[in-house]
Amino acid sequence: MKLIESKTIIETELNGREILKHLEKAGRTAYKSENLITYDSAEQFIKMLINKGHESILEHFSITVRFICDRGVSHELVRSRIASYTQESTRYCNYAKDKFGNELTFIIPTFMGDLSVEAFNIFNKGLRDIENVYFTMLDGGAKPEEARAILPNALKTEVVTTMNLRSWRHFFELRASKYAHPDIRKLANDLLKDFKANIPVIFDDIKGV
Repeated sequence: MKLIESKTIIETELNGREILKHLEKAGRTAYKSENLITYDSAEQFIKMLINKGHESILEHFSITVRFICDRGVSHELVRSRIASYTQESTRYCNYAKDKFGNELTFIIPTFMGDLSVEAFNIFNKGLRDIENVYFTMLDGGAKPEEARAILPNALKTEVVTTMNLRSWRHFFELRASKYAHPDIRKLANDLLKDFKANIPVIFDDIKGV
């Protein structure tokens, strides 16, 4: 059994200036103002569109992110629309195989630091018991899609997620807020910081917590 931290990996190469230029070229089609494009005009133009609520222009660029999280977080993640998802499948993945280290991997929840030693030990034992039952079922002839019935929300999964910039804004507004579940809120706020660091303007007005 293995315990790991959740994390996100941005899989799209991000060049903030080129992204803004791409969006500006698309956006100025509405005004037929392409003649106003200069070396540094994109930032102000995109800021103006966002301030006016004209966010459809942001749909012209998409970003792919790999979420390494628990199954519970993945259930919340895939509710976001418009988006494309590809998720690690417990139906097809046999965790008794060498490529998975012959063990189950679980995500350390955000509340773990608040647990007493006794509570942590109970949590840890529960996961080990589940791992033993899962492998016993496989040894007894169960298929992975059948043995997965015992697997908990704490199981590690990977979800490759692609959204356009407008959808990412909506994701952060929901999941980086104080009202979100702590586990997805942590991932969303870490990812929001990365987006802000790499892409000017587009996410500046989303505060997170």
